[in-house]
Amino acid sequence: MKPAGVAPLFIFATACVPAAEPQAPPPPPAAQVVQPVRAAPAPPSTPTPTPTPAPSRSAVFTFAGELEQGGWIRGVVPGGTSEAMLGDEKLSFDANGRFFAAFDRDSPRAVTLTARLADGRTIESPLTIAPRDWEIEHVNVARRPGSSSAAFMRRRKPELDAIWNARLRETGAEGWRQDFIWPVAGRISGRFGSQRIYRGEPGSYHSGIDIAPGHGVPYVAPADGVVVLAAQDFSLEGKLLIIDHGQGLNSAFLHSSQLYVREGERVRQGQHIGDIGSSGRATGPHLHWSLKWRNARLDPLLFTGPMR
Repeated sequence: MKPAGVAPLFIFATACVPAAEPQAPPPPPAAQVVQPVRAAPAPPSTPTPTPTPAPSRSAVFTFAGELEQGGWIRGVVPGGTSEAMLGDEKLSFDANGRFFAAFDRDSPRAVTLTARLADGRTIESPLTIAPRDWEIEHVNVARRPGSSSAAFMRRRKPELDAIWNARLRETGAEGWRQDFIWPVAGRISGRFGSQRIYRGEPGSYHSGIDIAPGHGVPYVAPADGVVVLAAQDFSLEGKLLIIDHGQGLNSAFLHSSQLYVREGERVRQGQHIGDIGSSGRATGPHLHWSLKWRNARLDPLLFTGPMR
């Protein structure tokens, strides 16, 4: 009997191929340093200017403004920006890339605008901030220590909290896009940034500009905004208005005799909002007008130009 057939056995040899070594991830793109570009001057605006068409988005920061201590810029971030910074301060910008930023009274001379793009690139734009010669008065007397009573501080703390919270409010106002006007014309009795030095110890500097046209003179909103605080009887400020102009920029008006707007009300540039007075801690009738962007104290004179 013939043995049954046996299927042949095939053995396949597989060559041993060493695994490929893991590839290192590509290094992140280096930051590109480019100079920002000053925008062409805009034509003179009316008290309530018509919004201009959205500017084209370039590959660099474009801006206009005052590059000095207490100054400001309005500009447009580079196309494709997902996040923008001025130094360590995060910037807000609208759908067209428009932003506002400013420089404190004691700003360093060098700050950097930074844009992080959606594709991972970073654009850095260095700015040089001009220093100012502040009006400094040296007096040969010792600085008097603060002696606020406990009763005063119990009253003062809620006032400070109200001011702080008002300045944090975001209302979507767009007055920051306008050319500011003077709220009132009159004698300037106190300038922004002035300071006394008491035997080498600096006192606090003047945080706004004082205008003294006389008691009861009307003053107006320097730009569009929303009233975020209308206080009738604060211990130091007296009748106090704070108006949000958007993008973190706000105005405060101190020592009024009358207020004509309420919290939450939208105001227009040139609108009568109060009358000059001497309420609160004031030595005579005047308007103390101050401007802040985030925590930076700004010079109103750099927003309006000289009084005419």
